[in-house]
Amino acid sequence: MPNLSRPALAIILFAVSCIICLHQFPLNAGEQPFAPSLIHHEIHVVISPVERRFSAEDTLTVPDHFPRKLRFTMHRGLNPVARSKGVSIRRDDALLPYEDLETYRVGLPHDVKSFVISYGGIIDHPLEQVGKEQARGYSHTMGKISHEGVFLSGLSHWYPVLDTELISFTLTIELPREWDAVSQGERTLHLKDPDKTLVRWSSPEPQEEIYLIAGQFHEYGKDILRSPVPPAGGEGVSIRDTIRAMVFLQSPDQALADRYLDATVRYIPLYEELIGPYPYKKFALVENFWETGFGMPSFTLLGPKVIRFPFILNTSYPHEILHTWWGNSVFPDYSVGNWSEGLTAYLSDHLNAEQQAEGRDYRQATLQKYADYVSAGKDFPLTEFRSRHSSSSEAIGYGKSLMFFHMLRLELGDEVFIRGLRDFYRENKFRAASFDDLQRSFEKVSGKKLESMFTQWVTRTGAPELLVKNAESHDQDGLHAMTVSLEQVQSGAPYRLLVPIAITMEGKERAFQTNLLMDNQHEVFTLVLESRPLRIDIDPEFDIFRRLDHAEIPPAISQVLGSKKLLVVLPSSSAPSLLQAYRAFAEALSKTGPDQVEVKLDREILSLPSDRAVCIIGRENLWIQKLISPLSRYGLRMDQTHVHIAGSVIPFADHSIVLTGRNPENQDSGLLFVSSDIPEALKGLSRKLPHYHKYSYLVFRGVEPENIAKGRWPVSDSPLTVYLPDKGGTSSKVEMGGLRVRKP
Repeated sequence: MPNLSRPALAIILFAVSCIICLHQFPLNAGEQPFAPSLIHHEIHVVISPVERRFSAEDTLTVPDHFPRKLRFTMHRGLNPVARSKGVSIRRDDALLPYEDLETYRVGLPHDVKSFVISYGGIIDHPLEQVGKEQARGYSHTMGKISHEGVFLSGLSHWYPVLDTELISFTLTIELPREWDAVSQGERTLHLKDPDKTLVRWSSPEPQEEIYLIAGQFHEYGKDILRSPVPPAGGEGVSIRDTIRAMVFLQSPDQALADRYLDATVRYIPLYEELIGPYPYKKFALVENFWETGFGMPSFTLLGPKVIRFPFILNTSYPHEILHTWWGNSVFPDYSVGNWSEGLTAYLSDHLNAEQQAEGRDYRQATLQKYADYVSAGKDFPLTEFRSRHSSSSEAIGYGKSLMFFHMLRLELGDEVFIRGLRDFYRENKFRAASFDDLQRSFEKVSGKKLESMFTQWVTRTGAPELLVKNAESHDQDGLHAMTVSLEQVQSGAPYRLLVPIAITMEGKERAFQTNLLMDNQHEVFTLVLESRPLRIDIDPEFDIFRRLDHAEIPPAISQVLGSKKLLVVLPSSSAPSLLQAYRAFAEALSKTGPDQVEVKLDREILSLPSDRAVCIIGRENLWIQKLISPLSRYGLRMDQTHVHIAGSVIPFADHSIVLTGRNPENQDSGLLFVSSDIPEALKGLSRKLPHYHKYSYLVFRGVEPENIAKGRWPVSDSPLTVYLPDKGGTSSKVEMGGLRVRKP
């Protein structure tokens, strides 16, 4: 399951970031309903889902320092009217980047700090998929009120959005009785009258925007008892606060709700111990009425299929909980780069992989995605990452950023790294923070100057590429001197790198491990060892963010989906119904990433092209042996009725098979094979394929289709592995010695 996107970032995708800006304000709101430096909204809204309509009254309170003439933006057609004496509203003709928005100017008397605006209308925008390469089945909308549900965000401009300020709010919502509503913060009122529901959510904490999510929900809950907090002054009784874990489902399901409640109870204390106190009064899982994976302050909005995937509980769900700290209480300063996705992925997805002893594989897959999806024209520095809108932007904003935090952790050590995280959270809670703020916190706790490290990874485009130029050893006074020549072969200036090296030695079960400091394009290192070196592995656990050589990467689906050009070859001898389904599958592939997709029948080509990736469809395809023959090295065999793969024998009947390899005409390009005897399964397969981008082979069963097997071909010829001769002068491919066990 990919990391889930956040709808707040869609503001940028819809080109209205100039309207909702992030500013830093000191927070001292613990003893007052809202901080005096914030705009406060007191909104009462009545929603009529069937009519797709709402009406609202908003009492706005502005800080003392605000000018008497203000400007705000709203959704077109809401017709705001001032209800306070002496307050005037007039339409502004300012040009806006999105046609469904209108701008208004407000004039306030000199002694007025609070004023009332009433407004209302219809907001009902279609669902749209953003970003061709993602093809994840997720869509977004500017805003929607319908009989299926309600989704309103800052992007909807369903309330007056004033320039340049964070906000606090109290939101009272009136709905039909069978409906309910969720927003940020704490629920302070919940009444079910005979003909209506009345619910109130309050957020004294600064927010970027106000969400209003509504549906015919079934609610479940559980309290999380926090650790005792000593009273001020150290005297008296300790206070034990609670956090409310909540689940809102579209249909009753106690067992499903319990799984999410238990996960919430498990993960929030874990992250509190790692980072600091949870910043809100609740965390809620809310089931949406279309497929989404959104994270908001104090709740997450997931689609009906997503929440029922069993693996979500230990992957994407903790990711969204962690976003409550990173992104939803410490806000990214998007103008200078969004650090929150990489840090969240590192402390949730990567940490989970480490706990399963799969950290190395996770990092390899992260680097593989960068290599497969990020070509020269698609690369950019972390300072330019705003949100995920394609596989290439995800590989940078999530993957490169994640690897940066991993390298920072290795540079500083676990204890200092955690202290840096806690300081960053404490100093920037409910503020917009940047990579510069991260640097300040880590420099403060470590006592080190980190400017060069942050500069090369955050502001520079691209990645280092490593090459072993030479490696040799010789006897020296009863010891063994080993010389390794390393080179950075990327264009541009060299990076400063701590290069991990593992040396497998004769008669030793465990490898010798150390780090080599490399800050020149070419470096020669000499190490004196007690035993004869037989094998050298550079960066064996993929600890450096770098562009992998294709020989370090197993063939994978991403090499085809991430290609610029793709040829799809259809089997001319297929039955008409199956060939039609194959053509629809090819059409779906054209929407998943490659810029140019050409579709031909197998009899229409004389040879496979060398300038693009190739997808061979159907086991009756004339070109199938171009894939099958090279894959025999992995033990793959295919006969008339079965495929033999990874030690299993899979019948073609009732199964869909996906295999990957290298284009025999160009080893840098991918080759994909897809076969199914079930025409109805191909639609679902095209939808699911991008979710399995890192895998070399897949097996699905039935019409759904259900994945029953997946895996990656082994890599045995890495150019960063060198074999040295033994005392007899013979080099052989010995296994790498054991590596140090890492603690998560």
